[in-house]
Amino acid sequence: MAYEFAIYEKRPDKHLAVITMNRPEVMNALHLPATLELTAIWDDFAADPDLWVAILTGAGERAFSAGNDLKYRPAPDDPPRPPTGWGGLLTRFDLYKPTIAAINGWAMGGGLEIALACDIIVAAETARLGMPEVRVGGAPSESGGAHRLPRQIPSRIAMAMLLTGRPIAAAEAYRVGLVNEVVPADQLMAAAERWAAAIAEASPLAVRAVKEAALSGADLPLETAMAVDYPGIDRLRESIDREEGRRAFREKREPQWSGR
Repeated sequence: MAYEFAIYEKRPDKHLAVITMNRPEVMNALHLPATLELTAIWDDFAADPDLWVAILTGAGERAFSAGNDLKYRPAPDDPPRPPTGWGGLLTRFDLYKPTIAAINGWAMGGGLEIALACDIIVAAETARLGMPEVRVGGAPSESGGAHRLPRQIPSRIAMAMLLTGRPIAAAEAYRVGLVNEVVPADQLMAAAERWAAAIAEASPLAVRAVKEAALSGADLPLETAMAVDYPGIDRLRESIDREEGRRAFREKREPQWSGR
């Protein structure tokens, strides 16, 4: 299927999907039509058994995403925003396949919120990350920025970003733990693909089970979290992959994962 505001590339030989927000003329700011396309893409990624990891990035060199397209005016007959949220990802809490954000420039407002919804963030040295909503009379609450940011970095730093709206450089984002790696801009996608390949070396069922347990148990007391029966863990225990992993270890060879 062809998309107007996104590029969707499947690489089943690497179990990888590369999703590109494609509105470079407006720094990949998102409007409802772009969100609808991205929602369909994330739906497809979630359902495709050959795709285990996704990389999300922005077209061009200027921006990952500048966030909400404030110049877009919805039409009266526009459909409602999908329940999975802005960019098709912000409130997609049941996606346990891992996701990687490759930030190639400005990641502002909703753009940074989309990155925060990913599991791993790789940033170009030229990237800038910020939550400028307060500077335009807004609040990054409904889309999760005010909630995700303080959960992912120290509170004082998160509050400084949220209350001033000022962006931080990639190096500072790495220092405070907001991103996993900073690389030269021309090495960004190679770095993101390296992370994706490292994840794909593991059992896809195990990876999803770990993500499900980590996210579902994050707000529970430790004793409770450890006692919960997570569906992904239960599936893993009964899987072909679990037996294959143990057999490969005994036979001193690389496992051949089936995702079953």
